Amino acid sequence: QVQLVESGGGSVQAGGSLRLSCAASGYTFSSGYIGWFRQAPGKEREGVASIWTVSGTTLYTNSVRGRFTISQDNAKNTVYLQMNSLKPEDTAMYYCAAVPSWRGPALLPATYKYWGQGTQVTVSS
Repeated sequence: QVQLVESGGGSVQAGGSLRLSCAASGYTFSSGYIGWFRQAPGKEREGVASIWTVSGTTLYTNSVRGRFTISQDNAKNTVYLQMNSLKPEDTAMYYCAAVPSWRGPALLPATYKYWGQGTQVTVSS
């Protein structure tokens, strides 16, 4: 059974940093995509960053490029999202998701098969 568990969320002031972790079990970490998504109240879930775990190729949505970094540690079956220069508009529930093989755009929620429960990020001004 595949399980994804996010951690590392919290409350920070604008300009601060957080590192989110996504620990996977029951999942072959060395293949497929891992993505980070976020959803603010009243808004649709949006793709933030993804990584193709075979090659380490990454993709970011425009609003976080240059501030967020997605990375993987295959030995720990964990993907990280380092978030720097946080802004109030980054406030959302953050989810990680996984899909074992390509089946659609890497930042589209419908592409992904497995989801974690989420971790809250709150950025105050």
